[in-house]
Amino acid sequence: MSEVEYQQVLSDLAAPVAELRRQIPEVWSAYATMHRAAMGDGALEAKHKELIALAVSIVKRCDGCIASHARGAARRGATPEEVAEMIGITVLLDGGPATVYGPRAWEAYQQFAASTPRPPAQS
Repeated sequence: MSEVEYQQVLSDLAAPVAELRRQIPEVWSAYATMHRAAMGDGALEAKHKELIALAVSIVKRCDGCIASHARGAARRGATPEEVAEMIGITVLLDGGPATVYGPRAWEAYQQFAASTPRPPAQS
């Protein structure tokens, strides 16, 4: 598999996102508000929400989403074992396509985890 630089995927989206933010500010603001409300700690920890979002990104086959939520999972302290098990569930439920996009998500997570300081362990 050729290595995609997932930080570059996010960087490539920065300019078009900024332009859309200027063109449709109300839509972008509403989405950002919903994202913050949905992804923060609640009954589910934010780490688990990032894993769920990464799983959906795999089955929706969205490289930008994979990059964003792999970064989020790494930042929120998801372990390689947790990410691998989540990918296993996507393979179970999505079949063949998840055997392509699951490894992409794994690669993205590995890239972000390598450059992300681990949060302190919770007691």
